[in-house]
Amino acid sequence: MMKILFITAFLWSSLGTLVESWAQDTLPVIVSDTIVSDTIAPVLKWPENVTVRLDSLMNEPLLKKTQLGLLVYDLTADSAIYKLGERQTLRPASTMKLVTAITAIDKLGGSYQFRTSLYYSGLIERNILRGNLYCVGGMDPRFNNDDMRAFAESIQKMGIDTICGRLIADTSMKDDTRLGEGWCWDDDNPSLTPLLIGKKDMFMERLRQELNDVGIAVVDNEEAIANNKTKNRPLIHLCSRFHSLDQVLMRMLKESDNLYAESVLYQIAAAGGIKNATATHARQWIHKLITRIGLNPGDYKFADGSGLSLYNYVSAELMVSLLRYAYHNQNIFGHLYPALPIAGVDGTLEKRMKGAFTNGNVRAKTGTLTGISSLAGYCTAANGHQLAFAIINQGVLRNTSGRTFQDKVCTALCEP
Repeated sequence: MMKILFITAFLWSSLGTLVESWAQDTLPVIVSDTIVSDTIAPVLKWPENVTVRLDSLMNEPLLKKTQLGLLVYDLTADSAIYKLGERQTLRPASTMKLVTAITAIDKLGGSYQFRTSLYYSGLIERNILRGNLYCVGGMDPRFNNDDMRAFAESIQKMGIDTICGRLIADTSMKDDTRLGEGWCWDDDNPSLTPLLIGKKDMFMERLRQELNDVGIAVVDNEEAIANNKTKNRPLIHLCSRFHSLDQVLMRMLKESDNLYAESVLYQIAAAGGIKNATATHARQWIHKLITRIGLNPGDYKFADGSGLSLYNYVSAELMVSLLRYAYHNQNIFGHLYPALPIAGVDGTLEKRMKGAFTNGNVRAKTGTLTGISSLAGYCTAANGHQLAFAIINQGVLRNTSGRTFQDKVCTALCEP
């Protein structure tokens, strides 16, 4: 009986310790994929000189007048190794594109394609199309002159030399807003329309010109339309042009193209066939992903897909959590990693971090707005460990100051 009582007491004592430990957040998180922790795990045994380097950078004059959100996470050891202000909500600038990209790959899949299509209605009689042409926009920022020429040639190959009808733009993929929430009126803002050519909102004019160039006349006067007898006739597919998500991500991240990022955001918004999709539809998917990685979406604010908006607020912790999630999901990482700028090599990092240990090593997304400079991505430390990091400098009057600080942080992580 005494043995049974002893065992029972031991089990209750162990259970109490377990509950207390759980309450203190010292056990590994099992139920969610999160990096939330109030302490740096001591088991890492990270080289002391790296910590000393980072500590010394926290005495930079820049940080006496500005805000900093910083988190460095060892993906190999699965542990945070350095953090300061990592939960502060700060404006991400163009590192917001990482949130958009990771959500898009996670939701749509790496094989997703942007599509722009051409349809017609009516009858074809003696080389005359008595009906309308419908251009269905898919907000493809890569749609170019070659694609438009293919549209015109698809009509020409049917023997059509005259269209008695209208050229109709179908922009029902998204709502009719042309600017993002919180964009400054005096910025060089892209126009958010589902029908684009060469990144410009002049699709229908260029289509009419291309048809004329290949010898196809468009007679859209009222008399011609009244006589075409196309009422209630079904739409017939003529041609579609595609570009892959990988192609779009490459320019979106390497060159920090804002229109490309907004196009990706609206692909997320329109997922599942939603018509007149809004940025709010896209935010719902972002919130779902944030919940899945173990954070509270209510702690952040998302206004657009590019980071142009002054209404975006994230934290270094959120950015690193998303980078960690992507790293552990090959279906995401395989599409994200090749599209990131490479230090000293290409994109917005081509002229930065050309040192021996950072050049070709650091792969990260840059961010720049008035008063904001940010950097988030991956690098390999001297001990071979893979790291994810996020650095957000807010309140910087000169963006070069923020970039210089970020480069120093990356150098401290990569040097032996």
